Amino acid sequence: MLHISIKAEPIFSIGEFHVTNSLFTAAIVLVLTLLLSIFYVTQINKKNKNKLFYLVHFAVSSVYKLIESVLGDKTPMFFPILGTFFFFILFQNWFGLIPGVGSILIKTMEHGEEVFVPLLRGNNADLNTTIMLGLFAFVLIQYNGFKYLGLDYLKKFLNFKNPIGFFSGILELVGEFSKIISFAFRLFGNIFAGEVLLAVIAFLVPVLATFPFLLLEVFVGMIQALVFSMLTAVFISTAIAKHH
Repeated sequence: MLHISIKAEPIFSIGEFHVTNSLFTAAIVLVLTLLLSIFYVTQINKKNKNKLFYLVHFAVSSVYKLIESVLGDKTPMFFPILGTFFFFILFQNWFGLIPGVGSILIKTMEHGEEVFVPLLRGNNADLNTTIMLGLFAFVLIQYNGFKYLGLDYLKKFLNFKNPIGFFSGILELVGEFSKIISFAFRLFGNIFAGEVLLAVIAFLVPVLATFPFLLLEVFVGMIQALVFSMLTAVFISTAIAKHH
């Protein structure tokens, strides 16, 4: 039967801590990302490099240049976190498209009843993950705003010189907090909708019908990772710029 759940399902527990299928997937992707990072670093100083190194280097260099077009000379400081945003989100999105993710079921107990749930679930199709990423990006933006501008950063939100400035400051403050929702629901909505689409198409027409949609989701997964990291870069650039 077709199984679609908007929330991640617990698959096992460690004491009182319930490990969900999306968290389990995130742990796998995190380990694979770390291994790829270690491979990249160890290959840099080698004379005869592996062919995979050049592919990874091309991806890293391309993302660096995109971020540099926004942050300029401050790119070396922010690229480690923004690059991590991009590649972690990208790998999470693509891992959720691998055959078996969402379709391999295991038996668990839920409310005293035996149920079958997916062993693996795309982590960015879990709203908990995207809200966490949104909160992290929000804190990063505010921290750097205060770091570079000090208390002058508050002038963007608190302006008592005239009524128009006061209300525009309130709107700026509301807009700042709305970035969390924007980050979280944009990523979650696109990835979850794509996985539902693939599941429904595969259920109705299981023979090769999902292939064009799979290619589309590969592209969407890359675009969403790029949008998240580039928007964070733009917001940081805006936050650290002096306001007049």
